[in-house]
Amino acid sequence: MIALSLAEIAEIVGGQSHDIPDPATLVTGPVVIDSRAVEPGSLFAAFRGENVDGHDYAERAVAEGAAAVLATRPLGVPAIVVDDVQNALGRLARAVVERLGTKVVALTGSAGKTSTKDLIAQVLQRKAPTVWTPGSLNNEIGLPLTALRATQDTEHLVLEMGARGIGHIRYLTGLTPPRIGLVLNVGTAHIGEFGGREQIAQAKGELVESLPKDGVAVLNADDPLVRAMASRTEARVLLFGEADDADVRAENVRLTEHGQPTFTLHTPTGCSDVTMRLYGEHHVSNALAAAAVAHELDMPADEIALALSEAGTLSRWRMEVTERPDGVTVVNDAYNANPESMRAALRALAAMGKGRRTWAVLGQMAELGDEALVEHDAVGRLAVRLNVGKLVAVGGREASWMQLGAYNEGSWGEESVHVSDAQAAVDLLRSELRPGDVVLVKASRSVGLERIAQALLEGFEGEGAVR
Repeated sequence: MIALSLAEIAEIVGGQSHDIPDPATLVTGPVVIDSRAVEPGSLFAAFRGENVDGHDYAERAVAEGAAAVLATRPLGVPAIVVDDVQNALGRLARAVVERLGTKVVALTGSAGKTSTKDLIAQVLQRKAPTVWTPGSLNNEIGLPLTALRATQDTEHLVLEMGARGIGHIRYLTGLTPPRIGLVLNVGTAHIGEFGGREQIAQAKGELVESLPKDGVAVLNADDPLVRAMASRTEARVLLFGEADDADVRAENVRLTEHGQPTFTLHTPTGCSDVTMRLYGEHHVSNALAAAAVAHELDMPADEIALALSEAGTLSRWRMEVTERPDGVTVVNDAYNANPESMRAALRALAAMGKGRRTWAVLGQMAELGDEALVEHDAVGRLAVRLNVGKLVAVGGREASWMQLGAYNEGSWGEESVHVSDAQAAVDLLRSELRPGDVVLVKASRSVGLERIAQALLEGFEGEGAVR
C-alpha cells in the first residue's frame, strides 16, 4: 500500500484514534485480516467471523509489527475505531485508488473469471507493473484488500468481481471504479440464489453500467445475454469472441495432441498465432477476453500473442495438470464447479485423453436450486457421450443423479460408479489406475475433492512428477 499516516487513515475512514502514541506513524506494509500475515508496518483489520473474532488477535498483530488495528472498539493497542470495519476498508481502498490514478480493469462472469484474470495479469505485467486479485478473493473484503496492495509504481489494477445477488457488483464498482469492464458470460453458477439466468445477467451487467463515458465495455460477442449489455452502458463497446463481427477474435481454432488450444489471434492492430500452455478449448474465449483488454491498453497483437502463449496457471486447483512418473496424468480442477465449467473440463479431458483411458471423478455442483437434478443428470450423460472411460461420482444425492444420468446414457452400465466419499474414490482409483490413464477431479469447492488429487500424487511428487 502507499504510505499513509495513521492520522490520514483515521480521517479517510471516519474513525477515532485510540492508544496511538504518534498519529504520524506510517502504515507502509499491507492491510491484512489474518494476524499470521502481519508484516512490519501493516494495518490489521479485525473482522468478527462466525467462529473467530479478529479483535482477539489485535495484541498479537501489533506485537508482530502492525502499526495499528482497524477495529470496532478500543483494544488497549494502537487502533482506529470505526462503526463497521468492512465499510472502512472499502473507503480506504477507494481513497488509495483515487490517489494513485491507476488504470482499473474489472471483470465478472459466471465461469472462467479467475483463469481470465490470471491471463490478463500475466499479459499486462509484461507492459507495466500490475496488481491483480489473488486466487478468487473477489468479494466485498477480498477486493479492497487487493486494491490496497497497489503502490506508486502500479499502472494496472486487475480486479475480479463476484456476485451472489443483485447489487453486489454495483457495490464493488463503487469501491474501485473501473475504466475497463469485462463481462465473460452468463451461465448457471449460483442460479439457485439468483432465480434465473435473466437475473444473473442483470447482476453481471451492473459492471458495464458503472463505466464512465470514456471507459470501455469488453463484451463476449458469442453470448447473447452479454452482447445485449451494450445497451446498458455509455462506454465504448469492444466485442471479443469467434463471431465474425468481433473486434478481437480467433480463427483456425484447434487443439494440440495434448489438448492445448492453438489459434490465430486477430485484433484491430494485427494478427498473430497463439499456442497456449493451458488445457481445454474453453481457454480460447478467456484468452480473447485478455487480448481485448491488452489491446485497449495499447499492446500490439504480436506481444499479446507471445504473452498468451507463455502464460501459465497462477491459481491453485484450476486445470492443474501433473504427470506422475508412472505415466498417470492427474488434472486437479477441484477449486469450484458449475454446469458450464464442468462441461468445459470434461471436453478438455476428452481432448487430453485421446488414445488413453480417461477417468472423470466428479462431485456436487452447489447452489443450482431447482436446476440441480437436471444439471447433474446432464453432466453424467455428457461424460458418456464424450467417451470418458469411467465416471466416478463422489458424494450424496447430487452425485447419485450424475451417476444415474451416465447409467441411462450408457450402453452397458459400466461407464460409471457412485461412491460415498473422497476416501472411497481414492481407494477405487489406487486399485484400478494404470500407466497412461488421465484423471480429472472436479466439484464445487465445498465438496473438497482436491483431497483426491492430492492423495493420487502422494509419494510421486518427489520422484519426478512433471507439472
